[in-house]
Amino acid sequence: MAQSFDVVVIGGGPGGYEAAIRAAQLGLSVACIEKRVHKGKPALGGTCLNVGCIPSKALLDSTHKYHEAAHGFAIHGITIEKISFDVKAMQARKDTVVGNLTGGVAQLFKGNGIIWLQGTGKLLAGRQVEFTPLVGETGEQGAVEIVDAKNVILAAGSVPVNIPVAPLLEGIIVDSTGALEFQDVPKKLGVIGAGVIGLELGSVWNRLGAEVVVLEAVDAFLPACDKAVAKEAQKILGKQGLDIRLGARVTGTEAKGKTVTVKYTDKDGEHSEAFDRLIVAVGRRPYTEGLLAADCGITLDERRFVHVDTHCQTSVPGVFAIGDLVRGPMLAHKAMEEGMMVAEQIAGHHAQVNYDTIIGVIYTHPEIAWVGMTEEQAKSEGLDVKTGQFAFAVNGRALAANDSAGFVKFVADAKTDRLLGMHVIGPSAGDIVHQGMIALEFGASVEDLQLMTFAHPTLSEVVHEAALSVDGRAIHAIQRKKK
Repeated sequence: MAQSFDVVVIGGGPGGYEAAIRAAQLGLSVACIEKRVHKGKPALGGTCLNVGCIPSKALLDSTHKYHEAAHGFAIHGITIEKISFDVKAMQARKDTVVGNLTGGVAQLFKGNGIIWLQGTGKLLAGRQVEFTPLVGETGEQGAVEIVDAKNVILAAGSVPVNIPVAPLLEGIIVDSTGALEFQDVPKKLGVIGAGVIGLELGSVWNRLGAEVVVLEAVDAFLPACDKAVAKEAQKILGKQGLDIRLGARVTGTEAKGKTVTVKYTDKDGEHSEAFDRLIVAVGRRPYTEGLLAADCGITLDERRFVHVDTHCQTSVPGVFAIGDLVRGPMLAHKAMEEGMMVAEQIAGHHAQVNYDTIIGVIYTHPEIAWVGMTEEQAKSEGLDVKTGQFAFAVNGRALAANDSAGFVKFVADAKTDRLLGMHVIGPSAGDIVHQGMIALEFGASVEDLQLMTFAHPTLSEVVHEAALSVDGRAIHAIQRKKK
């Protein structure tokens, strides 16, 4: 007899496992199908915990600490005569962090009574799921089973985009996953793509001494960001040693031995450059291979995203899709909120996700973060806007920490004073930007932020000064009078 559950989740990444946990908390019987085997062991947590968000941040933090010790301690009166690093030790620490977190998710499943079906899942007609178990550490497939579900949540995530001009070659031409596994520092590293992943991975290896060249086909740098922030980021990252070349379209690659030659074109013509290793970081695509039976009734768009409504309901009643499989930014926290929203709906509750307040973060140093509208977006929608900006360079806490690059910028409606967006480049930007997100959630005005008291000395005082600056009232900067 087939197993039967109130909810079957296909995919154990951030969106999938949070959906499963919330559904179990609401009293539903839940199974989660996850096929990932990471370093020889079955693993929950998806791309984020295993080969994405968490391992990349572990390496970003380790390399930043080394770089700061090597180049930033002297100003504090701390002298280190001889300093070195151990890439293998950094990698081992990264793997420990990943293992602790993925193991923690497994314990949460156990504690909430969630059945983890280790293998692959395919949605069939009638809300049935074809489950193919994985047997043993080498991933052999077992006998196919049919699982009955009252509700199905598709949470299969995404995979890196591969491009024909740069086919992957183990250890030489790699995607984001391979770039997290280098056991030594390349002398010269090429990165195709100046997006979030390319900049973060480029920063990791640049801090350890690699010469990094980033090739970006688009002429604009970080086009999704506010222009002022993007301009500042390009300047700062360039000073750090990232050679960012815009309008550089890769046309081919050739690997010989331990060298890969990259051919690309830009406004000055054709070029060729040799690298020790090459990272392909041109984006991700929804992972739908083997996920959907032909007669399951699910509709995909032209880019292979699953079509859903604002509440993540697909074209089939009782079947939902979340995270990287559906429209919107491919972000773990967006997937998490969608997963919990869907679980609430299945249990008969009302829930929604405010897509206007999804935060974006790039974990370079300084960090880059944003929420809401950019100045350019607001103007393109015909809004009369006013803006305010304040630098960390005159903030006491930032100066004390010798970490004062960047600024906070607010965008507001000039007629209503309502906050429209917040943009940060600077220390702890990914945390500071949440102040703007909360303000947006509550429909706050700029005046609301102006009237609040911010602790001194803190980095968050820059938020206060930026809000005051919108109306020409910042205290610690000479302000031009605003009409």
